[in-house]
Amino acid sequence: MHLNRSLRARACVGGLLVALLVFSAACGSKGGKLPVATGAEPDKYLFDQATASLNNRRWLRAREYFRQIVDNYPQSRYRPDAKLGLGDTYLGDNSIESLILGANEFREFLTFYPTHERADYAHYKLAIAHYEQMLAPQRDQTQTKEAVREFEAFVERFPDSKWINEGQKKRQECRDRLSDADYQVGFFYYRTKWYPGAVVRFRSVLKENPEYGNRDALYYYLADTFVKIQASAEALPMLDKLVKEFEKSEYLERAKKLMADIQSGATAPKAAPKTAPKKAPTS
Repeated sequence: MHLNRSLRARACVGGLLVALLVFSAACGSKGGKLPVATGAEPDKYLFDQATASLNNRRWLRAREYFRQIVDNYPQSRYRPDAKLGLGDTYLGDNSIESLILGANEFREFLTFYPTHERADYAHYKLAIAHYEQMLAPQRDQTQTKEAVREFEAFVERFPDSKWINEGQKKRQECRDRLSDADYQVGFFYYRTKWYPGAVVRFRSVLKENPEYGNRDALYYYLADTFVKIQASAEALPMLDKLVKEFEKSEYLERAKKLMADIQSGATAPKAAPKTAPKKAPTS
C-alpha cells in the first residue's frame, strides 16, 4: 500500500509535465496512417504490428500501435504489455523528453498492475529511465538520486528477477556517480591544502559508499592527507586497505612508499592552512 501511494503521489507531481510532453509528441507524429485493425482479434493484430515495429526500432510507429491498444481496448489481455511497450519506445528515442514520458509509463504500470508477472521489468526500466538522465558529477544529481532510489527499490522488491544482476551493477554505478561529486570536492581541498575539508569529504564517501569504484585513489589521498595533518597513525589503515584490495592500481607503488616512509619516520609534518580556500566546487 505504501509503495502504491508513493507511486501515485510522484505520478501526480509530474502529471502536468507529462501531459504537455504527450501533447507535443502527438502533434509531432510522423508515423503515417496505420493499417486498420480487422479480424476477430483486432487488439492482437495491433499488438503484433507494434511488437514487430518495436523490434525493428521503429519507435514512433510502434508507439502508435501500442497507444491504440492502451486507449481503446481497456479489457484486452495485451494491454499491460502494450503499456510496457509504450515505455520501451520512449526509452528507445532516448531524448530527455522521451525518457520522462517513458518513466511515466512504467510508473503507471506499477500503479495499475503491481502484482503483474512483468512488474519487475517495469520497475527495472523505471530506474533505467532515470539512469539515462544522469549528468556529470559536477552538475545537478537529481536524476542520479532518483535512479539510486528506484534501483534500490527494485533490488529489494524483486531479488529473483532476471534483471537483478544488471540492476545491482547499475545501482553501484549511480552510487559512484554521487560519490564522484564528493570525491572531487575532497580532491580540490587536498590540492589547495585545506586538509580538514578534504578529510571530511573523503570520509563521507567511504561511509556512504564503501564499494566506491575509485576508492584506491580515495584511500591514497586520504592517507596522504592524514600524513600532512600529522596523523600518520590514521593513514596506515587506509594504505593497508589499498594494498590488500587492489592488485593493480596506479596508486599501489605510491602507497607502498608512503607506508614505508611512515614506518621509518621519514614523513615530515607540513603545516596546513588555517582557513578554507576562497573558492570550492559545489556538490
